[in-house]
Amino acid sequence: MSHPIYIALIPLIPLACFFVLGLFGRKYFTNSAGIIGTLGLLSSTLLSLVTAYEYFFVSGKVNAIYQKIEVVKYTWLEFSPGISIDMGILIDPITVMMLVVVSFVSLMVHLFSLGYMKGETRFATYYAFLGLFTFSMLGLVLSSNIFQIYLFWELGGVSSFLLIGFYFEKPSAVAASKKAFIVTRFADLGFLIGILVLSFYSHTLDFGVLIERLTTTNSPFLIAINAASFLGVSALTWGLLLVFIGGAGKSAMFPLHIWLPDAMEGPTPVSALIHAATMVVAGVFLVARLFPVFALSNPDALQIVMYTGAFSAFFAAVIACTQTDIKRVLAYSTMSQIGYMMFALGVSKYHGEDGLGYMGSMFHLFTHAFFKSLLFLGAGAVIHLVHSNEMKDMGGLRKLMPITHISFLVACLAIAGIPPFSGFFSKEEILMASFESNKLVYAIALLTSGLTAFYMFRLYFSIFWSKEADTHYAHHGEGTWSMKIPLILLAILAIVAGFAPISSLITADGNPIHSSIPFTFSILPVSLAIAGILLATRLFKTSNELPQRIAIQLGGIYNAAYHKFYIDEVYLFVTKKVLFNLVGKPAAWFDKNIVDGFMNLLAKLTTSLSELIKGFQSGKVQDYALYFFGGIAGLIIAFLYLWK
Repeated sequence: MSHPIYIALIPLIPLACFFVLGLFGRKYFTNSAGIIGTLGLLSSTLLSLVTAYEYFFVSGKVNAIYQKIEVVKYTWLEFSPGISIDMGILIDPITVMMLVVVSFVSLMVHLFSLGYMKGETRFATYYAFLGLFTFSMLGLVLSSNIFQIYLFWELGGVSSFLLIGFYFEKPSAVAASKKAFIVTRFADLGFLIGILVLSFYSHTLDFGVLIERLTTTNSPFLIAINAASFLGVSALTWGLLLVFIGGAGKSAMFPLHIWLPDAMEGPTPVSALIHAATMVVAGVFLVARLFPVFALSNPDALQIVMYTGAFSAFFAAVIACTQTDIKRVLAYSTMSQIGYMMFALGVSKYHGEDGLGYMGSMFHLFTHAFFKSLLFLGAGAVIHLVHSNEMKDMGGLRKLMPITHISFLVACLAIAGIPPFSGFFSKEEILMASFESNKLVYAIALLTSGLTAFYMFRLYFSIFWSKEADTHYAHHGEGTWSMKIPLILLAILAIVAGFAPISSLITADGNPIHSSIPFTFSILPVSLAIAGILLATRLFKTSNELPQRIAIQLGGIYNAAYHKFYIDEVYLFVTKKVLFNLVGKPAAWFDKNIVDGFMNLLAKLTTSLSELIKGFQSGKVQDYALYFFGGIAGLIIAFLYLWK
């Protein structure tokens, strides 16, 4: 890339917005903070589009293969020759794609928030936090080494904590922000240990060098890391799995998913930004960044990625069918779709046409960003109107909210995989890759796609049909144009993004994939999606008692899914009953009785000793004279004794 400075400006502009609005916003930019933040993101988005054009169509190819280009590298901390923490900018196909996705979705959220958050007392602070989060994600995807990505990874955790807990006066929001922060910190500990393992044996933190050393046959680094083992498992497998644990925590994969539904306590535009299009796909991005090592050197670890993703996709889809809070439905939908991306990486190979899963995963990441952020912003518009998250308080809103209704329908059709909407194309690539690699995963993916269509149209009909709209909402309207324009733009992208030539731009080994899904292959998944839509139409288009009767007939299965299979309760049992009782209480007793007791004993001994000797500092001159002459007498006696 010939002009690295403007690439560096892409993350630095949101950072500047964070500092300006965070330090001076509430005093000087009370009403204009949103405009400043939005213009900043508009600049970053335009620069991202320029970067994408220059990389994909001007200078990114060498010998018909898109190259990894390190446009900036600065040595920050050097530990030993060859091992240092560098701050750099790495450009490759997935980086460029993520730049466009993150900056554009963040721009839509900034624009939507102008109307949605209008009147908030901490309006400027909200936009400052948005800028910090956007900087974190852009810095993460531009990172040139694995420790640099970890720094931005943690900064993303901090900024998401601030945004989830934005309504800090609500106990539920505070609890949700703490839960998200704590759960992902446990996962990030695994990530950090994985970084240390991989860097110790590869003698580098740089992505390019690390991948080369751990994928080259007969490399001494690869031989050493495979020879080292713990519990019969090689150090390479442990390193990759620990890194994946960090990704699974950030991407809300089972069993580290429990923070994601609660994170909906933040403002709805925040949900669109953090938990639909950017932060939760950071785990997918991380696995994709290290994909050559997974695919070429350790397919066992990739198998775990595959099965974790497949189970998470199905598990979340089942729960989404029972939830009544519209944002929680979308949260579990996000978990399910991220699971699709994960198992697509798991079924992929590295070279040539066998890399279809990798391409499909990145393709789905791209399309999902637009239709899922559209769903969340549409949900935000609905909540802005009815002031409730519950489906029972909605219904019949299609006439009151025509733009929201149409855009939400487009997003539902896209996520359901109905042609020619964008989700159809990316999901078909994933289904084809899983069909060719693992029939069990393919069956799970098919079933999940049918469930996805069902629960999304259950949500759609419950919001916009089901019953007559409450007339007292009529004077509210569906929000300002700053809220409508993002819905329109995202709806257009949800329709056309599937036609992007991802197969020739973003592949595992850089070579284009000539992907063509046979018409006959798509019949079954599209039929399942249509069946799910028809079932949802029958149950939820008009208000009736059939859904309740089915729920009663399903009994324990429905209740378990409604209560999220009691995973939260299991965590609480393990922490409160096991860890607190078996570890916490004994540790507290030891601290109170042994540690504090020893320190108290020292204090008592010191006090007693001071009582004995404090007379020496009485302040009486005659006492000091007595001690003085007594000392002289003692010295004389000692001298005479020694002289003999």
